[in-house]
Amino acid sequence: MRRYLPAVFLFIGGLAAWELVVEIFDIQGFLLPKPSAILAVYWEEQSVVWRAGRVTLIEAVGGFGGGTVMGMLVAFGVAHFSPLRQGIMPFAVAVSSAPIIALAPIFNAWFGSTNPVSKMAVVAVMVFFPVLINMVRGLTSVDSASVELMTSVAASEWKTLRSVRFPNSLPFLFSALKVGSALSLIGAIVSEYFGGPRRALGVYISQQASFLKLTHAWAAILVGSILGLAFYLVISVAERLIMPWHPAFRRADR
Repeated sequence: MRRYLPAVFLFIGGLAAWELVVEIFDIQGFLLPKPSAILAVYWEEQSVVWRAGRVTLIEAVGGFGGGTVMGMLVAFGVAHFSPLRQGIMPFAVAVSSAPIIALAPIFNAWFGSTNPVSKMAVVAVMVFFPVLINMVRGLTSVDSASVELMTSVAASEWKTLRSVRFPNSLPFLFSALKVGSALSLIGAIVSEYFGGPRRALGVYISQQASFLKLTHAWAAILVGSILGLAFYLVISVAERLIMPWHPAFRRADR
């Protein structure tokens, strides 16, 4: 409770301050609606916004899974061959800095603007590079004494990878997955601004904003935030279940 209560109080205080600022300064609803007005519209439109959220979540999860698998596979190869690592890592950092608005129109042209694959491709690229960079770091930053021990008992490369390198890379991998869980929702929603299924969250937000129905747009943003938080929590629970031996979790359990 001591860990989570400050965040809860800060969240409630932020909403209260938002409500008061809009009320005191008489800010028009088409500029910045009140949280109470957003919740009222959300309650009325929840079936619509959650249907749109489900479409966007499928795109986000599909791209997240594809980017994660590809990032891990490439990381294993890159970590094994040092010359390849030296050549591909600067390229990975450069490509990972490319903005979404540059990728979305390209993938829409390749796969079709209403095809979910185009949105999944954008998400996969966004997730791929954080997974690759963090995974390579985890696979290569192994304690030399552990590697020497495996060599002294004539362990194969596969045995060393499975017993030493991969467990060492798990904290790095989950750090990337936590970042990727948020990026996947952002990437899916933003890519939908450039065209997507009519029942998608990004399309709904852009349409409502164009008609100055900002309370409806904020209601959809609320759904996106809930989905992003839930996705992050799923990754956090998986992290705790897969590596309960990590010192951070042992300290938290005391």
